[in-house]
Amino acid sequence: MVSIFLSHAFRRSLPLLPRSDPAMPAPQCATCHKARAALRRPRSGRALCGACFCAAFEAEVLHTVVAGRLLPSGAVVAVGASGGKDSTVLAHVLQVLAPRLGISLRLVAVDEGIGGYRDAALAAVRRQAARWELPLTVVAYADLFGGWTMDAVARSTAGSGRSRACCTFCGVLRRRALEEGARLVGATHIVTGHNADDMAETVLMNFLRGDAARLARGGGLGSPGEGGALPRCRPLQLASQKEVVLYAHFRRLDYFSEECVYAPEAFRGHARHLLKLLEAARPSAVLDLVHSAERLALAPAARPPAPGACSRCGALASRALCQACALLDGLNRGRPRLAIGKGRRGLDEAGPPRDGEPERAPAPDAVPAF
Repeated sequence: MVSIFLSHAFRRSLPLLPRSDPAMPAPQCATCHKARAALRRPRSGRALCGACFCAAFEAEVLHTVVAGRLLPSGAVVAVGASGGKDSTVLAHVLQVLAPRLGISLRLVAVDEGIGGYRDAALAAVRRQAARWELPLTVVAYADLFGGWTMDAVARSTAGSGRSRACCTFCGVLRRRALEEGARLVGATHIVTGHNADDMAETVLMNFLRGDAARLARGGGLGSPGEGGALPRCRPLQLASQKEVVLYAHFRRLDYFSEECVYAPEAFRGHARHLLKLLEAARPSAVLDLVHSAERLALAPAARPPAPGACSRCGALASRALCQACALLDGLNRGRPRLAIGKGRRGLDEAGPPRDGEPERAPAPDAVPAF
């Protein structure tokens, strides 16, 4: 499965050096000057061999972690492991860097309950855990959220006109599940595999929705852990998706590459398509968007109010109920539209907004700030 994915990806966009003219050998690696170059880095254009590229990639992730003070020495780090390329590369790189950083790793996987998809992804995670000798913990939506799985959520929303909202439910619930799993293994920090393309797509989505609150939270390399939540960070945030795939290729990493069955209807797909068009016209568009979010400053009137605690579960919330509890409340009432629509009534039933907060329900396909 991985080899099929890579062949398609490389044919489309990855900057491997061409082999069309056998009489013209590939140039030497610009770093070691010994091996033949295997690729040109998308941003710098430097021709590197596979080994030197991987070493440079790991050094850049190390710099991101150290310069950002993301993972202090002695940290117990829960790696959000989905089995996909991003979390696989993240876990591998952090395992390589762990002795230098002085951290210990725990893999935490979330079983959303998506038939025909998640089982295969979890199998990849289990292979990774066994190969790297890392402890693995799997937490399931069904156990954490009163029997609800993503398949059950999809059935519940199918006739409500909100079938495209599965990614909204899943994003909110996955964030909560990862937090619970991290606490279960005694972690002090959480890391996720979001890369630069993911973050640029999120910035675009928030701009297109006019979501000032999420734009305000979107900068930086993570969150410090407000309101008792564990600190989170994204060590791959400055790495492009192309280079993540190249790293997985040269390190021969085993990962799961199928798209989630609910992803095609998500709003994120439109942002991804737009981003590809922008990147074709301006190669620096991805990182430009990521850095613009870091430097964004909102007018005082547009800044979201300080968050409080959910009255039901105690998690960080800007309303009486956090998003996870509000969404589950709507599902349990048999009225998922109330939990997810743009109308005000549903979330008002779950509790009034806090003082100074505009009355606004979660937008479809909302992306929490990881």
